[in-house]
Amino acid sequence: MRMKMVAVMLALMGAVVLAVSNAHFVGVPLISVVDSTVFTSGKVAGLGNVEQITVTLTGFAECVNRGKNKPAASNKESFSVEGTFPVQNGKALFQLSLDAVFEPPCSPPMTVAWSNISVTVTATDGTFLTYP
Repeated sequence: MRMKMVAVMLALMGAVVLAVSNAHFVGVPLISVVDSTVFTSGKVAGLGNVEQITVTLTGFAECVNRGKNKPAASNKESFSVEGTFPVQNGKALFQLSLDAVFEPPCSPPMTVAWSNISVTVTATDGTFLTYP
């Protein structure tokens, strides 16, 4: 009887260990900026049996003039976008874009400068990753 209980407990402990994910980025997420838009894509693996992930792309954008000076105008702020992506066989691919839309607009000769760009992944099991 005691041996059966030990065997059952070990089996349950093994199941718990298998259910815990070892989530990680495969390589690093690709982040690129074109004009006023930030693009990211990447792959997450080690997700175990979770069904989906939510990816959030955030960054701070501001208008700069030709001299790379940042006018004291209201056209600077944080932006964020998120998307939900399915997990298959413990892996998920993601791709998002984030636009900086200002009022008043950041029109030429001013351009948009991005900083503090980050990618955050949250899985349905509570797993949390961030880059950088």
